[in-house]
Amino acid sequence: MRIGWAKPVPVNPRYFKDPQKGMLLTALAGPVANLFLAIISAVLLKILAAVPVSSQLMFSLLNPMFDMVAASIWINVMLAVFNFLPVPPLDGSRILMGILPPDKAAGYARLEPYGFIILLVLFYMGIIGKMIMPIINFTVSIMVG
Repeated sequence: MRIGWAKPVPVNPRYFKDPQKGMLLTALAGPVANLFLAIISAVLLKILAAVPVSSQLMFSLLNPMFDMVAASIWINVMLAVFNFLPVPPLDGSRILMGILPPDKAAGYARLEPYGFIILLVLFYMGIIGKMIMPIINFTVSIMVG
């Protein structure tokens, strides 16, 4: 399994009127955007599935589009579910910190320097896959119907 890693977007909580709520909403933006893209892709997939294929030319044009839209659903759901994991530096940890009381959030934030190591260990042990694959498969099956 290969792991890709994006550079985190720097967010300064001092710009928010309510830093805890602002960070919570900022952290929700990524996974929610992925779910929104997955829903749009699912609608597009249903539209493509309803198009009558009357010739080989239509099939050769629609089939790759169908496959790409289906991949878009799976990839965006996978990214959303993965990012919801409450392990620093993923968005799920920021969401959890946003709903925890300030003293508990500060204690949880101390895990952040070890987050990447925790993720690597969880990947290596196969725990992340066992945790998120059922959620991904269930969500995709609901979207695709």
